[in-house]
Amino acid sequence: MIDLHTHSTVSDGSDPPRSIVEMAAGAGCSAVALTDHDSLDGLAEARAAAQQAGVTLVPGCEVSCRKPPPPAGQPAISGSVHVLAYFIEPGEGPLQDELVKLRQDRAERNIGLRARLDELGVPIDYEAMVSEAGGEAGLGRPHFARALVRAGAAEDIDDAFDRFLADGRAAYVPKSRLSPADVARLARASGGVAVLAHPLTLGLDPSALERLVRELAETGLGGIEAVYGRYTTDQRRALKRMAARCAVVATGGSDYHGSFKPDLQVGTGMGDLDVPDSALEELAARCR
Repeated sequence: MIDLHTHSTVSDGSDPPRSIVEMAAGAGCSAVALTDHDSLDGLAEARAAAQQAGVTLVPGCEVSCRKPPPPAGQPAISGSVHVLAYFIEPGEGPLQDELVKLRQDRAERNIGLRARLDELGVPIDYEAMVSEAGGEAGLGRPHFARALVRAGAAEDIDDAFDRFLADGRAAYVPKSRLSPADVARLARASGGVAVLAHPLTLGLDPSALERLVRELAETGLGGIEAVYGRYTTDQRRALKRMAARCAVVATGGSDYHGSFKPDLQVGTGMGDLDVPDSALEELAARCR
């Protein structure tokens, strides 16, 4: 069993990188990927913990992408588009260099989001958010969501996104993004492989999603996240069949964020997640 999608305090999770690895070991995982948003900064701490725990650490990150045009004759993509990149090590490289720019974009977006909430007359404690995130570098929308709950402006984190923070809502502030095809190419050029995260969040019907996956596979996409923490058994099966038809790897992960997504646990998701070790072997083969 493995988990190829987790987040720590380096981005928008509530637990430090070391704890992610320790939880993976406790769940019986043979390998775990740390995939913080736009950042590889937690990998050194996670790798030290992995060596002690006897767990294989897969270095990676998750990149928020701008929405590609939908296939001809299909409606526009309604949800967020995220791409996971695996086997990406800290240092210089095509994708690594872009991550530096993306983190700056994120910092500027956070400043704009704070200003937008001020304009809306919604009080938030910015300093408390920064402290909770362990510094401004780790600050993300989930921290704003929790601040909105504390301020009484939202009932819970989901409500904060639905009312203020999601795409198209009153406080939403976009940031510069790469396309999914860009991330796929950059990952390959950096010795890694890219996977389309939680593909059902794109809001496409099955035929349109499959056409998009085929198009991205031509640019270097290596897999789709078929066995996702919140997906049903039927959804996972359908996505596995789609991956096979598109000749990409069916991967999976919990999308663990700690207290920001309390229903998801490392390794087991909502209790029924079981990503096979073979998925990691197939991904590694795509890097050779």
